[in-house]
Amino acid sequence: MNYRQHRFSGFIKPIACGIDIGIIISLLFIFPLKITNLYLLIGYSLFFWLLIAFKTGFYNVQRSTKMIPLVRLVFLQMCFYALILYAFIGFFKQSEVSRLYLAYYFATCSALVFTFKILIYILLLKYRAVFKGNIRYIVAIGDNSIMNQLIKIFKDRLDFGYELSKQFNTRSEDFSLEKCFKYVLENKIDKIYFSVSELSNSQINKLINFADNNLKELKFIPDNKEVFSKKLKYEYYDYIPVLSLREVPLDKPINKIAKRIFDIIFSSLIIVFILSWFAPIIAILIKLESKGPVFFKQYRSGHSHTEFECFKFRSMTINENANLKQATKNDMRVTKVGRFIRKTSIDELPQFFNVFLGDMSVAGPRPHMISHSNMYAKSVDKFMVRQLVKPGITGLAQVSGFRGEIETKKDIINRVRFDIFYVENWSLLMDIKIVIQTFLNALRGEEKAY
Repeated sequence: MNYRQHRFSGFIKPIACGIDIGIIISLLFIFPLKITNLYLLIGYSLFFWLLIAFKTGFYNVQRSTKMIPLVRLVFLQMCFYALILYAFIGFFKQSEVSRLYLAYYFATCSALVFTFKILIYILLLKYRAVFKGNIRYIVAIGDNSIMNQLIKIFKDRLDFGYELSKQFNTRSEDFSLEKCFKYVLENKIDKIYFSVSELSNSQINKLINFADNNLKELKFIPDNKEVFSKKLKYEYYDYIPVLSLREVPLDKPINKIAKRIFDIIFSSLIIVFILSWFAPIIAILIKLESKGPVFFKQYRSGHSHTEFECFKFRSMTINENANLKQATKNDMRVTKVGRFIRKTSIDELPQFFNVFLGDMSVAGPRPHMISHSNMYAKSVDKFMVRQLVKPGITGLAQVSGFRGEIETKKDIINRVRFDIFYVENWSLLMDIKIVIQTFLNALRGEEKAY
């Protein structure tokens, strides 16, 4: 049976993290540690476990990772966890704690974490090699000794889970990047590997732009004579070095989990303490002024260009162009109530339901209408990079002055520039700053909020 179309990689790291957390918590209940406040120890342990994992890259295990580095990761993680665990006794003055059972707990915890870590690793290797599961399709651009060695590694090491679909010879008379691009799109290729020494600078830039605009992962096979000024990430397949162009912080499971927890907590607070009583008031005002539904629902472009239904308070009279045309200054479609809720951004509040459901985030690139996304993807360079993360209710571009109607091409270019900066430099602190700035802007009122 062939499982190649199944994509489970997005679940592997969260599942591994969940297993470890389950081990840590369950063993605390099993061993009689004589802790005065067990739930304090649970919270303390989980916080520092995840913090240590983030710093050590404990869950950032790639397909090419070998057994020895994996064992080293487990050893490093457990050593730091041991220090944190025993620090709990002195910091919280747990004089009655059984140090013997604490040692038993740590030993058992280490053994189980190590066992499951190795077991998951081995099962994934077998799954890719034997069942050809979770396969990634690749193309190679270049025909030289290093590239051919890398291709041989992929063929010999089936556990890496890569399948070569086509190799392009740059010295062939009929070679062109356009043919490569067409093949990549028609055959749903996941990754593009290319030899830097066989392409000119203009071709490399063209390839980078294609990968960015079509959400394809690009891998560099470096030439030792070339020096790249861009910050690149090194990986090794056996002894062949490979460079990745862009590393997105939110691709890391620990960052993704932290952002999702923040989104759930923040959206829950807004829904319970604000929307629960404020939404009925806005609903009455909307219904009194004009006929139609209270909420306006519109399909927008989300993470990885998937579509989702975005919620807003209706701020316009019912019209045929609602899903085609943005609101403009002095737009006759906007009602009196609508003008107020748009000026204060109240109309965006229902999107916290989108955040709670997981379609959006509190902060991120603003989602566009489907028709606009398709248009800008063709006309604005690197527009699609912003869709490597979930869209947000507010974003860095919006708090930097680029919100509302797009009047000129410069407006969307600047918006995309800020969105790409957000994608490449995300941090939880940045999200918090964006939220605070959005709140302050809403109090002042924004010029382009109409």
